[in-house]
Amino acid sequence: MPQDNNFQHAKYSRSNPGERVAYPVFHEGECYESPEWCVSMGQMAKRISESGVRGMLFVSGLPYDDLFGVGRLDEVGGLKRGYSRGIPGIESLLTLLRPASNQIVSASDTLKPPLTNSPEVQKAVDLIAKDIGNFSSESVAIFQQAIDQCDQKESRLRLGRYVWSSQNHHFGRVKAAFALIEFLDHWAQELSLLANERLVVHAHGHAGQVLSLVSNLIAPGESSNRQILFQVLAAHYERTQDAEVRTDRLETLYRKLTEQPFLGGAVLDVVTYGTPVRGGWEVEGLGHLLHFVNHRPVRGDGKQWLAKMELPQIAWELPLVSGGDYVQQLAVAGTDIVPELPQDELVNQELGEIVEPYDGFERWLECARRGTRCQNDGKCLLVDYQVDGEASPRAHLYGHACYTEKRAMLFNTSELVNQLC
Repeated sequence: MPQDNNFQHAKYSRSNPGERVAYPVFHEGECYESPEWCVSMGQMAKRISESGVRGMLFVSGLPYDDLFGVGRLDEVGGLKRGYSRGIPGIESLLTLLRPASNQIVSASDTLKPPLTNSPEVQKAVDLIAKDIGNFSSESVAIFQQAIDQCDQKESRLRLGRYVWSSQNHHFGRVKAAFALIEFLDHWAQELSLLANERLVVHAHGHAGQVLSLVSNLIAPGESSNRQILFQVLAAHYERTQDAEVRTDRLETLYRKLTEQPFLGGAVLDVVTYGTPVRGGWEVEGLGHLLHFVNHRPVRGDGKQWLAKMELPQIAWELPLVSGGDYVQQLAVAGTDIVPELPQDELVNQELGEIVEPYDGFERWLECARRGTRCQNDGKCLLVDYQVDGEASPRAHLYGHACYTEKRAMLFNTSELVNQLC
């Protein structure tokens, strides 16, 4: 998207991204947490620190939920009106996407959105997911330990971990963006961050959609849709007295976003992992923008930047994870979880009119069939993470879990250094 994105939705282009896409080869490298691994991680962290980065925040949510956002397709997207009739194989595909039948969600899973970013919730997510689609506290702590051991004297690079609400609908993502903005502002003050120093936010999966909203919210200059968005939320508060969007909070946030440089002039870099192409990015208020996507470039037509196979025939290959990250490919426009509270349905629809014009089952089918892997902005790294297709869907999340696994940390950090430092 061009600058002045103004909350517009991304385009689903099948054209070659050109220089914006690269195909690095995945190497696991030294054994996780071995002395050699710690030295390598520490050396790369030193380069990150020397480039002006003072903090890196790892943002993820609850991986065991409606990852594909089929709730919206089933309830309000058109399936009940028969739009799926006449499309061979579509029901087989949807069976693999629905939480009740995709073997990702277990009946024993009691943790449900919305989540809070509390130590108790972080511990609960870690207990359930470990490093499967989750930046665990253990992984972040070991990374920090490698940093401190390598550069004991002067390292100012600090890592943090953040759990987003995992309310993956328009209203939920907007509230999550507000909460993350407030957290980053507070964290920057704790770090005594100076102008032109850098914060890097790592966002897994749908958390990247929250960051795309953040990029539009923090954009310098005037934004008509930012103003409309706040007006929509203010009207919702008048109707419902929803404390999360109370008037004083909205007013404080709006002034912070429009009357002063975000983070006092520090630079915000964003790195996403397996984030579906949905909301457009406003790059003017960001530093670097980098996207990792688990992808196998095995198309027969030479268009290696596109997903492996078009819908709905991929139902047979999806359990084998033979094409990469299927959450990234399929959880596109038109998907979402459905708001639990009836009072949220109206505001969710009003926000959707601002940020996503694609609604309904047929529109989702059209968007998913485009096979778009790369976001419209930023550098895109299409990487074959060599996911084991014989493992259970709960272990690989249909190709969506690999980014946060311990075996990928060294590789991801190496690519981060190459691209951002």
